[in-house]
Amino acid sequence: MKKIIYFFIIICFAISCGIDNYDAPETVLSGNIVYNGENIQVMGTDGTVQLELYQPGYDLTNSPITVYVAQDGSFQTKLFNGNYKLVATDGTGPWVSSHDTVKVVVSGNTTCEYQVTPYYTISDESFSLSGSTLTATFTINYVAGSSDPAQAMLLVNNTAFVDEIVYMERTEIDSPGIGQVTMTIDLSDETLSSVLVNARIGVKIEGEQAIYSSVQQIK
Repeated sequence: MKKIIYFFIIICFAISCGIDNYDAPETVLSGNIVYNGENIQVMGTDGTVQLELYQPGYDLTNSPITVYVAQDGSFQTKLFNGNYKLVATDGTGPWVSSHDTVKVVVSGNTTCEYQVTPYYTISDESFSLSGSTLTATFTINYVAGSSDPAQAMLLVNNTAFVDEIVYMERTEIDSPGIGQVTMTIDLSDETLSSVLVNARIGVKIEGEQAIYSSVQQIK
């Protein structure tokens, strides 16, 4: 009996080693989430905005590969060559949930775009720093949906990452409406003493993620 158990353990160990020795995927799939040819700027913290990849024909078809989206709307993941379906995860991005599927053939390093329809866009943003006062002017443009923007945010941080979770200072306006908006914030001495100071605008509707402007250096 002991010999049988010992033999079984050896077989299991051999199988385990064989599984562990499979090569990791090295082919890179990269792309962008876009609207009208422009990247959708999003929250990059905590993997909040995600896409999902499915590979039809495999046992794990119903277990998607999670693809995390960076704050500039780009994404990247390593895969094996093959056919995949790319879909957006409901509720994680500032766009209309449409369950659109993008079919991607990965054969060597591959690029793709995932088209979305945001609720709003931000355009014509500008930032000016006078003394300790930062002024931001921007335009909120309606695109889709039935909800008015609930909040506009002016966010400031001393790193390349800026959003409503990662910031040093912020101010917000409730119900900013559509059109041009101006916001100001008096920055602290701590912020102003930083080597790098970046700013960013965020606009959100109730219960959804914010859409952002690109990060801009103000100091």
